[in-house]
Amino acid sequence: MPLREPRNAGWQGAILVGITYVYFLIFAQFAFLQRLAELEIAAAHLKAAMAAMALGGVLFSLLSPRLKLCPSPAARLRIGLGACAAMALVSLLPLGFAACLAVAFLIGAALGLLTVTLVTHLRQWVGNWFPLLSVGLGTGIGYLVCNFPPLFTASPKVQAAIAGGLCLAGICLPLRPVPEVLTQKPAQQRRPISFVRVVGCFTALVWLDSAAFFIIQNTPGLKAGTWEGSVHLWVNGFLHLAAALASAWFLRRRGLSPVLIAAFVALGGACLLLTDPNWVLLASVFYPIGVSLYSVALVAYPALVAPAASVAERGRKAGWIYAIAGWGGSAMGIGMGQNLGHVPPLFVMGAGAVVLLAWPLSLPSQRRREIAVTAVVLVAAFLVEHLLPSTPRTAPLTQIERGRQVYISEGCINCHSQYVRPNTADVLLWGPAETMQELRNQRPPLIGNRRQGPDLAEVGGRRSALWLNLHFHDPAEVSGASIMPSYAFLFRDGRGDDLVAYLASLRGAGAAEHRKAELEWRPSADAVSNASAGKGRQVFQLHCATCHDAGGRTRYQAHFKRFPPDLTVGPFTHLAPTALPAERLESVARIAKFGIPGTDMPGHEYLSDNDIASLALWLSSKRSQPVPNR
Repeated sequence: MPLREPRNAGWQGAILVGITYVYFLIFAQFAFLQRLAELEIAAAHLKAAMAAMALGGVLFSLLSPRLKLCPSPAARLRIGLGACAAMALVSLLPLGFAACLAVAFLIGAALGLLTVTLVTHLRQWVGNWFPLLSVGLGTGIGYLVCNFPPLFTASPKVQAAIAGGLCLAGICLPLRPVPEVLTQKPAQQRRPISFVRVVGCFTALVWLDSAAFFIIQNTPGLKAGTWEGSVHLWVNGFLHLAAALASAWFLRRRGLSPVLIAAFVALGGACLLLTDPNWVLLASVFYPIGVSLYSVALVAYPALVAPAASVAERGRKAGWIYAIAGWGGSAMGIGMGQNLGHVPPLFVMGAGAVVLLAWPLSLPSQRRREIAVTAVVLVAAFLVEHLLPSTPRTAPLTQIERGRQVYISEGCINCHSQYVRPNTADVLLWGPAETMQELRNQRPPLIGNRRQGPDLAEVGGRRSALWLNLHFHDPAEVSGASIMPSYAFLFRDGRGDDLVAYLASLRGAGAAEHRKAELEWRPSADAVSNASAGKGRQVFQLHCATCHDAGGRTRYQAHFKRFPPDLTVGPFTHLAPTALPAERLESVARIAKFGIPGTDMPGHEYLSDNDIASLALWLSSKRSQPVPNR
């Protein structure tokens, strides 16, 4: 006797899809990384942990359809949910690096088993009334839950516990199967889409999604305009839900191609808009729409849309899609976000070529009238553009504007940030923090998220033009510990002078107020008590002997605003002659730390308090006798 489908047969499928998305998004891709940071896993090791997770995900995505140890789909699904829950709870423990790698691998493996098993047998749990609605509803609710403000802003431990608890709740579902009838099938494509192209489309979309997510999450100015604050989160959540339901409807009525095209237009547009802070708000609308459009298709295609002769074939297709597009595309997108800090327009065009590859080929036969009208309009626009007299459009660039272009073209953002993080030690070291409006006015933004070198947001107030010029010619000669290569070639055609002018212009309105904080600074008591003149001599030879010789005497450098003093005799125009020895030691330390504004004397902000105190102690010992201020 055939099984009779209950009216609410699709609810368990929607719940399973929602739980899987919540676990993957809020824990595997978010809370677990934050948890690794709490465990003080270094940045280089974070990449190893993510690689381990991807390896586990790829391996078990491909192996799951071939596992014969547990033939029952419901039992295998419960094993996947249980393994996911266990890893979420284990991540709450104080783990070492090796344990973190193992947990990361098992998280990927558990997700690979769970996702492929769920999609392979999803027809059993979504019912036959409107199966795509169950997928769309589950996906949309999953994203809505992830954007629930108390959950999104909770600590990584709370997020991990909730994700694990939801997986445990999923184990308790009855998972009663229904017959795989599917009386209402998705729309058939006019031209069948090859499986290879489908994998390529999903890979391109996941790549764009992961890159955009990483860039927003790690760029404070963009994050503030997209998903910081309850209002943004609620709007994002309901945009996800609406787009997911729309994706289910389009899959049923129009098929897969329109959904993939719409997802690309939204995601590609969001990636391009993120390059301009003035368009961040619009990007925050396009991004969730594009993500939910393709996310529904990512579940529905192998389970309900793709032509498959057997359950085993559905499983193999799901395994390849999630191994290549899901895990591979995600890893490549995160890598792009880390290394470039933006999604290049050329890459967006390439992704569009993959997604739209077959669509333009079918247009001539289906839309002749529309194409003819478009061609007429384009020809008319071309004639107007080239026949009417033109006027100069833009004024010549200033030297500072040209220097900014050199900064961008030479990839300076790869090693230097231009963002002083507020309410951190950055403020004292690198200068006052910029306002959010100042950051948004940058076109394109050059905030950056890497610091092989110092932050440059206020470098014009900390380094003179002469110092910058000398540093570009030979960095190690001017800053002994510098690993920066020489850029002397830029001065052959004037680009070096433009770059120096741009950097010299980087200073905010709060420099004078910040100088007060510098004048109040002094080395910590522990640093002073542990200081040694011997260590100070080593620090001097590495960092100071570029302008003063090893004995403290002046080295000649042309064009100094004021020659560096002979540190053995003076004159010391910035030290009070009547100060007590301890006060003079603090003054010397302060000059070594922050330099002397208005001169070519740079600061050494990156040195530790102990290095600065040791340097000040050695310099004080070099003076033969007090010399009056001149």
